[in-house]
Amino acid sequence: MGAAMLDLSLLEGPHKASTRQLPQELRHGVDTATTSFALPQVQDIDAFERQAMECVKPAHGTTTLGFMFQGGIIVAVDSRASMGTYISSQTVKKVIETNPYLLGTMAGGAADCSFWHRTLGMQCRLYELSNGKRITVTAASKIFANYMFQYKGMGLSVGSMIAGWDPQGPGLYYVDSDGQRTKGQVFSVGSGSLYAYGVLDEGYKWDMSVEDAIELGQRSIYHATFRDAVSGGTVSVYHVTEKGWTKVRGEDVGELHYKYYKTPEDHPCNGNLQL
Repeated sequence: MGAAMLDLSLLEGPHKASTRQLPQELRHGVDTATTSFALPQVQDIDAFERQAMECVKPAHGTTTLGFMFQGGIIVAVDSRASMGTYISSQTVKKVIETNPYLLGTMAGGAADCSFWHRTLGMQCRLYELSNGKRITVTAASKIFANYMFQYKGMGLSVGSMIAGWDPQGPGLYYVDSDGQRTKGQVFSVGSGSLYAYGVLDEGYKWDMSVEDAIELGQRSIYHATFRDAVSGGTVSVYHVTEKGWTKVRGEDVGELHYKYYKTPEDHPCNGNLQL
């Protein structure tokens, strides 16, 4: 709809383009012959740029979650990549294994998340080489948040969790492209997060067993993929302890559907609710 409103008359024929010059204070030592560039022939350049940004703004979806409990941290994600109604992949790895004790999750723009998590991994490794010890979860999340804050308002789309274990114990942080950084015990991020929260809120207990926690994380992602069209693929579950992270589950959501509901009548959508 944004494309229909956009004035593209500037493309209809040859015209004399107006130019924008660098401010005088920035021209010192700069070749002024190369510092001007053509502008679209529209009355309101700012409105034109805003509408153009809407035309290329990605529509995306995912479901990721992380929670702490007495046995460590559980991180669970789906694996579907989409662009609006187009599903581009069912096998995206949305958990970034920063080091053997630190994980990051991807929600938002795949390129943005992947690039900045790789950059964070580089900084964590440089810290380890310089100081002779692993970086803490708190410090890693702060570095990531600083990156996001530096580029705030520049079009990044990132909603990530940083989860890991350091000498101070377990840590779980949420960081997004607005520079927000929040420490917590339970997070879910992505278009299917509300559905995942519904299952998490009902089943979460601090003193649950490791097997129950793994099952809760997997079941939460499955139910989110059932309700959210742009979440799906494979449910991957990681368990983080003082010995590092371990991938404990990786099951297709289609197989999980028949694992949880062996017949159509078993599913709440199709069953007869008795009050």
